[in-house]
Amino acid sequence: MVQGTVGIGLGLVSAPVVTLLEPDLMPGLVLVLTTLLPLVTLLGERDDIDWRGLGWSMPTRLVGTAGGVWLVAVADDRVLGVAVGVMVLTAVALTAWAVVVPLNPGSLMTAGLLGGVAGTATSIGGPPFALLYQRRPPRQVRTTMAVYFTIGAGLSLVGLLLGGQLSWEQVRHALVLVPVLVVGALLAVPLRSRLTGPWFRYAVLAVCAASAGVLLVRSLA
Repeated sequence: MVQGTVGIGLGLVSAPVVTLLEPDLMPGLVLVLTTLLPLVTLLGERDDIDWRGLGWSMPTRLVGTAGGVWLVAVADDRVLGVAVGVMVLTAVALTAWAVVVPLNPGSLMTAGLLGGVAGTATSIGGPPFALLYQRRPPRQVRTTMAVYFTIGAGLSLVGLLLGGQLSWEQVRHALVLVPVLVVGALLAVPLRSRLTGPWFRYAVLAVCAASAGVLLVRSLA
């Protein structure tokens, strides 16, 4: 419901719960759901997608995915989670009060790279890209993020599969959760009209900050 409303947030809600209950299902379970949910969003909203921005960010997302697969294999999960969490919180603080990051090829490529690494390694890869689009119209944010998540999470799943780090159990449990995923997406529809203007931007920033906070707590605990 959160992601269906503001375009980001599935990892924020589900990743901590899955990590606490069944850590062996991470990050594959959340990545499968992250691939499927945007398709539901795009059934109702398909206009205003920023294809140009996606064209600049997706190639580096592929490079970041390879880096994320490597980090899953060799890096300590806690150190990686703390690093990503601190990075996102810093970006939220800067963009909320002072810094306006321009939406240009350089920033899009950087966001794609960081999102690929973080998304593959931690299942929370949306904040770098969402922060760039926080000042754009809500419909464009939701639809562009939907395409970004479907392609990006799909690349992460392929990378984990090739690296031998995606199991059938992760996929099976994700498929069991698809019906409630659809219900959440439908519940989000009436909420969209209530988040307009600056309130939408505040919601995006809040979800990004909460994602980073959850990742920090999860990594440190």
